[in-house]
Amino acid sequence: MPSPLLSLTWTDHVTGRQGFLVVDRLVRGVASGGLRMRPGCTLDEVTGLARGMTMKEALHYDPANRYVPLGGAKGGIDCDPRDPEAYPLLVRYLRAMRPYVESQWTTGEDLGLSQDLVDRAAAEAGLVSTVQAVYPLLDDEAGARRRLADAFAVEVDGIGLDQLVGGCGVAEAALTALDRAGVPRGGTRVSLQGLGTMGGATARFLSRAGLTVVAAADLKGTIANPAGLDVERLLTARDAHGTVDRSALRPDDLELPGEAWLSADAEVLVPAAVSYAVDASNQAQVTARWIVEAANMPVRPEAEALLAARGVTVLPDVVVNSGTNAWWWWTLFGDVGADAEEAFAYTRRSMRALVELMLTRARTDGTTPRAAAHAIAADRLPLIARRYGWYR
Repeated sequence: MPSPLLSLTWTDHVTGRQGFLVVDRLVRGVASGGLRMRPGCTLDEVTGLARGMTMKEALHYDPANRYVPLGGAKGGIDCDPRDPEAYPLLVRYLRAMRPYVESQWTTGEDLGLSQDLVDRAAAEAGLVSTVQAVYPLLDDEAGARRRLADAFAVEVDGIGLDQLVGGCGVAEAALTALDRAGVPRGGTRVSLQGLGTMGGATARFLSRAGLTVVAAADLKGTIANPAGLDVERLLTARDAHGTVDRSALRPDDLELPGEAWLSADAEVLVPAAVSYAVDASNQAQVTARWIVEAANMPVRPEAEALLAARGVTVLPDVVVNSGTNAWWWWTLFGDVGADAEEAFAYTRRSMRALVELMLTRARTDGTTPRAAAHAIAADRLPLIARRYGWYR
């Protein structure tokens, strides 16, 4: 793998904590990728995420779209987002990274950070917007910014569209795999790790599609019910970090240890929280047929090889969770409007086509879905480069 274009480690002068920025690749001078905050975040982790963003962007390349994929980047801060120092640390990080956000790096929420919080900190750091680097690429900047602002103001059942569209994409990826395998949705069980933005929305879309969510893990442990959890009840009882108030549980809901989501009796597992959740030591607990990576890098490579050897299919993050990023740009560039049904329909159509392409390529090449996704991205990157030039 080639080295990233830019790799930075920043040390906060107040707390001594570190933050990172990696720009893997630029397209038309700009790269896209979220900002995460978690204790133990490392430069290697951010580097891998930035490379994944390069692939996510390339996978959604359609020459007919107004949206032209950007390069890949990622930011990370080594801090617990619940720490009292977390917000001022975020502001100082963004202030330090301001030259890059203004000119090269478009960013937004990721693990541990909400978009509202990132936007507030960015304003305090003196930034116009966390996506201002892309503004020079827009034909009508004022109209595009207004369209994105309008889209972020849309709510569905009290939840912002921006918090739902990624989960819509994850759910569609899972449903595409089930449909290809001829597995009926009714009676198919799902277990999730994480009920935050991505996990909560995924649970909602899958349950509304007829699947049964039997387990969901948060910071306090796993909530389970073999007969099915009341997803809407749990989502209503979440705090800002996706932790469910246990007083909202029904009498027959079970409280199990945190790792119990992994071994739940379910056909579909959705790791939607942290990276590296499934490793070589715990993958043996998995009895599901599919793992759908809503989080970034939740399955370690050595675990994926062992899972594949016993017939467990991993649908990779570079495809599965790419809907949020793509929706931002579809909206900003004008491929979709500020309308929930239009956004969901476009996301479903795009994700289904991409997952179908990936699974067909995997079958044809005799490889895993991840290898197939990487091969598709490798095919598309030169097309983008020929059209817009190389920036390495």
